[in-house]
Order: sequence, then structure tokens, then C-alpha cells
Amino acid sequence: MSDVVLGSARPEEKLQLADSPLVFLGYGVDAPEYQWNDYAGVDVAGKTVIVLVNDPGFATGDPALFRGRTMTYYGRWTYKFEEAARKGAAAALIVHETEAASYPWEVVQNSWSGPQFELPDAPDSPGRLRVQGWIHLEAARRLFAAAGQDFDALAKAAATRGFRAVELPFRASIEIDQRIRRAESPNVIGILRGSEAPDEYVLYMAHWDHLGRVFGRPGSEGIFNGAIDNATGVAGLLEIAEAFAAGPRPRRSVVFAAVTLEESGLLGSRWYAENPPFPLERTAAVINMDALTVIGPTRDVVVVGHGNSELEDDLREAAAEQNRIVVPEEFPERGYYYRSDHFNFAKKGVPALYAKGGSDHRERGQEWGKAQLNDYNANRYHKPGDDFDRGWDLGGVIEDLILLREVGRRVASEVRWPEWLAGSEFRAVREQSRAAREAAPGG
Repeated sequence: MSDVVLGSARPEEKLQLADSPLVFLGYGVDAPEYQWNDYAGVDVAGKTVIVLVNDPGFATGDPALFRGRTMTYYGRWTYKFEEAARKGAAAALIVHETEAASYPWEVVQNSWSGPQFELPDAPDSPGRLRVQGWIHLEAARRLFAAAGQDFDALAKAAATRGFRAVELPFRASIEIDQRIRRAESPNVIGILRGSEAPDEYVLYMAHWDHLGRVFGRPGSEGIFNGAIDNATGVAGLLEIAEAFAAGPRPRRSVVFAAVTLEESGLLGSRWYAENPPFPLERTAAVINMDALTVIGPTRDVVVVGHGNSELEDDLREAAAEQNRIVVPEEFPERGYYYRSDHFNFAKKGVPALYAKGGSDHRERGQEWGKAQLNDYNANRYHKPGDDFDRGWDLGGVIEDLILLREVGRRVASEVRWPEWLAGSEFRAVREQSRAAREAAPGG
């Protein structure tokens, strides 16, 4: 077992980090809406910051702190690296804890040991860390003990307001050799122009990529087709596009995007969000379809990232017409909302909905439904076994597509702009874009 896993997102073949001071920064979070700033009073320029995974709400379980056990954007590892770069740090290490990360150390090793994919820097990018990576929990404990500190005590203190960064009497020196290869993979985008407000948009999306062939991983023989993840989403995208094309055009334009490289870091959707073909401040909503439920009709509709935006009100009303109920995801602490393509639009302030059929099968019940979903996750998810099966019951997929089409139709037919709910970490960004939209001609 390795103690650390390191890499760099910089497109440089040789990188050096020399004598970079180490500082423990708690959760590495600067969240104004939660009145929390781990960077307060410390200059991290050129330093290597060590931070905890997830956020203080998860650690304490206090529903009044962040969102309690439900992970926020600030708990995601991607945010930790982005924020450290914005603050001028040279490197960042995240301490891995299995429960807080929601996956074991082996996932970190496997995910970071092969080729990594990145986009060119956006014009407004704060730059990238020279080095980013993870440190095993036990290795962190040994490091802090050598510095005369109790890691567990500091980690506990880091979940309380007023915690201040702790300098460690060590320096990091790291050398990385890497090979750079450049390639292109397309997003595929179509649009149906709106009848009255063609310069306002509702975006449906699904990712068309999967893993293809994976070499060097046990049990990876064969082709990773991704029939559920995410051929179901792409099929749904095409069906909804056909339904909109056949019916009367709604007031707003409807965009359909099949994006690439979701499995490699949400890169296709990130490219769209950073280089939008249609202005994001004039995009009313994003509806994402990823790994639709093929077990048959269900009574429940699961919202991943429940409690985020007013789009859930539209979903709830439309679901009631199908005699269905809307429920939150079972494990909100795992941060699934931040692991699919809609997240890149949420970061830019666009209200984004990720919902699909649940586990409460209309005829066979919830226990049976959960068993089917658990079987897929254990035996086919991100494995060659995720292949088309003639035994699928697509009745639930059809219900879900009718439901999601109705949500988008409502938003595309109205004048209102859906908003993020109070307390959402994306609300402030949307308010800024709303000011830009209203200031524009015709806004």
C-alpha cells in the first residue's frame, strides 16, 4: 500500500516542488454563505496545504452546520484542489478517510494510477496546482505525530468554527515526470428554436462516452459498453428531442447535448460550461439523464442533490400526475450530485436537475427493487457486464422520460426563471448572472 498518490494537472513533462512549507488547513473551505473560511489569517502562497475530505457538516452530523451529513460542493475533492489553486498554494494533499470520501483507498490508487485527462485552461482560470494528490489516513497520523501534533485531535477541532491553520515543521519536495498527449473528442449538440424567446434556453443532456477497453485492471477483460451508464441516457435524450420536435414549439429554445468524457472527469460538460454555445445566464434550466433505471415502473422518483432548486417543484407536480412521489437519494453524504455532468452548470449558477426512477417497484415492491439496483452496482457498474439485456423492463424508463420531458416543457413554456433554494452554494453565482441577464438588451 502506498502512503501518498500524487499527480499534476499541468501540461508539463517535468514538474518540481522544492522546499514547500506544509500547513494543515482543516477542510480547506472558503464558503461565505456558511460563514466559514479555513484560509482566514494564513498566507498559503507557495505552500503545500493538507486538507480533510468532505465538509464540517459531515464530520459533526449537525444539520445546522453546512448541510449536516449531506455533502455540499465544498466537500468534493475537486473543490479542494480548485480553491487551493485560487489561494495561491503550490500543492494540496487530501487526507483520505473511507467513510468521508465514500470509497476506499484502493479507488484513489486505481483512479490516479493511469492516464489522466484535462482540458486546456479557461481564460478566467486561476491556474493549477503544481502537485495535487491524496495521503492515506495512517500516513497522515504518522506525519503529524512526527511534527508533535495529534492528527485526530486537530481533525476534530477543524470541524468547529474558529479553527485556525496549523503550520507543520516540514517542507515538501516532489518531482513528477509525465508524458503529455493531446487529443480531441466531440460534444454533439442540437437545438429546437423557441417560438417567442429563442434566445432563452432549456438544456437536456446525457454523456455518450464510457470506458471502452480498460487494460491492467483485474476483471477488465472485454469492452466496457456502458449500456446503462450511459447509453440509456443518450437514448432518452434522443426520444425527448423527437417528442419536442413533433409537438408545438415551446416559448424558449430547447438544447440537446450529448457530451463526451464524463467518465474522465466531466470534461465534455465542463468544456460546454466554460465555452457555452448558448449563454448560461440565459439558460433557464439543465436536466441531466445518467444511467436510467431499467427495472420497470417505480412509485418513487429519486432526486440526486435533493433540496437544491425550484425545479424540484415542477418535478413534484409532474410526478403527482403519474401517481408517483419524489424522494431524496439514499446516501446524500456521498456527494453524487457533484459526480455527473449537470454539476459543471450548477457551478456556473444554472439550476440543474438530476432525477430518475427509484427502487419502489410498482408490482414487486421496494425490497425487490433495491436488490436489482444493488446487483447492478456490485456486478455491472463500470464493468464489462454493463451490456444490453433483453430482460430489461423499459416501462419505467418510458415513465421517467415522459416526466422529465414535462418538467422541461413547463420551464420552456414559461416566462419565469427557476431559482436555487435558499442556502444553496450556487445561489450567489446565479444572482450575479441574473444581474447580467437583466442588464442586457431585452433582458
